[in-house]
Amino acid sequence: MPHQQILSLTTQPRATRDITAAVAEVVRAAGIDCGLAHVFVQHTSCALLITENADPDVQRDLETVFARLAPDGDPAYRHNLEGDDDMAAHARSALSAVSLTVPVGGGRLLLGTWQGIFLWEHRAQRHTRRVVVTVMG
Repeated sequence: MPHQQILSLTTQPRATRDITAAVAEVVRAAGIDCGLAHVFVQHTSCALLITENADPDVQRDLETVFARLAPDGDPAYRHNLEGDDDMAAHARSALSAVSLTVPVGGGRLLLGTWQGIFLWEHRAQRHTRRVVVTVMG
């Protein structure tokens, strides 16, 4: 029987938030020994990623890379209804992922030693984001 829960998470501007423990808790509550955990963010200006959880410089450097790929206030952008970061945030979201799937084994996430699941805010303001976690097995 699938198990689903929506997490409501507050982000910091242009930062990542480690949500591994919150997703792991949903997996634990599902009581599924072997299967998949699907994680989906219900927004168009943030993303999910699996990346290193040991050195926070990795997340800072990813932000630097994305600032170069999708700069705020580019005069070529037409969509700027919510400010200079509006279209840049949508572009960053399109270049990253809005969903992830992680294997579940032994009732837990089968992430690698240095892997964590992160919610990545692409806007220049904090937001409350909804993340749907569905566990199937």
